[in-house]
Amino acid sequence: MAERPGERPAASGPARVYSRRRLLVTSAAAALSGAAAAAVGVGIADAGSPGAAAPAAPETREEDTVPFYGLHQAGVQSPAQSAAAFCAFDLHADVDAAALRRLLRLLSDDIARMSAGRAALADTAPELAAAPARLTVTVGFGPSLFDKVGLAAARPAGFADLPAFPTIDRLDPTYGGGDLLLQICADDALVVAHAQRMLFKDTRAFATARWTQRGFLPQGPAGQTGRNLMGQVDGTVNPRTDADFDRVVWSTGTGWFTGGTFLVFRRIRMELDTWDELDRSAMEATIGRRLSTGAPLTGTAEHDEPDLDAVDATGLHAIADFAHLRLARGDGPAAQLLRRPYSYDDSPGADGASDVGQLFCAYQADIGAQFVPMQQRLAAGDLLNQWITPVGSAVFAIPPGCAPGGFLAEGMFS
Repeated sequence: MAERPGERPAASGPARVYSRRRLLVTSAAAALSGAAAAAVGVGIADAGSPGAAAPAAPETREEDTVPFYGLHQAGVQSPAQSAAAFCAFDLHADVDAAALRRLLRLLSDDIARMSAGRAALADTAPELAAAPARLTVTVGFGPSLFDKVGLAAARPAGFADLPAFPTIDRLDPTYGGGDLLLQICADDALVVAHAQRMLFKDTRAFATARWTQRGFLPQGPAGQTGRNLMGQVDGTVNPRTDADFDRVVWSTGTGWFTGGTFLVFRRIRMELDTWDELDRSAMEATIGRRLSTGAPLTGTAEHDEPDLDAVDATGLHAIADFAHLRLARGDGPAAQLLRRPYSYDDSPGADGASDVGQLFCAYQADIGAQFVPMQQRLAAGDLLNQWITPVGSAVFAIPPGCAPGGFLAEGMFS
């Protein structure tokens, strides 16, 4: 006879039905029985009989933690970890400013706990929080959030959705938009998954999950530029000093958003099968850098300054006019954005083909002045567009950090 939902055949006798209520009652009885046994055990131990000591909780090492509190949120200037989950949410229709404030208090408290290697308040598996593996959780707001909760006046100046890039974008709404972002990063994928589960509990009464995208990075020596799935080094011209970050990444001026930043998040699909048909020199010409070292075609080391005026034996620019390096760089300073990308592999895709690429994450002080003109140049002439396609896009305002006892975006409610 077919098994009915909620039933499991016993080895002998009638099938036993397990309901949530019965399990809870059974668990409560077991807990009371365990407590009584523990009390008896304490009495015996006190009388001099041997007693088993409770296992000690594992200690959290300082090098495993990234401080949550500070002027800026962790997860931006922090060295990139090896695993990440980007989770976007849509606020429920009844969430107002007061409810958002409660959610941010809850998130801030649990993030602070888990970042320090302590369990979130609703954690039923606290052992998984003891080794945080440099866990950071970065909170961001989509442009739509401010109007939804009645805080339009608090929206940072100029913050809006990206303009269209019709020559290259093939955007799928499955991978874009959102009122709220949680960027969860750690050097252990289990830590990322556990933190995600805890924070989803926090958001459940306030928002509905819109999308989650997971990425990974290669494990390499500290300070070494990572590589993407095309084999290229990615992030050579990132800001490196605090002064660079103040100039390029952090929002300055007055107001509650001072010390925050803006994230452009793009899901970029890579056509690796056709990319692999190129020979190495064609790949390098397309990028403008050597695959082996990341050096510009006019230099020998990764961080050599490219000579955009140099010509080759044919009289053409050594770094071609269509090269990604030239168009991404433009006429501005070298460190125009902080690139903190992750690779993804969700193969096979819905069409059965490979679905691999990059979760492009760019942080900056002004999207309109930094990312948009760069992307417009790339959309107009980058030869690399033959092998990459943006399929998802979103922007988020990343509030500044907070002090102990406070919560993220606290100044927005003043």
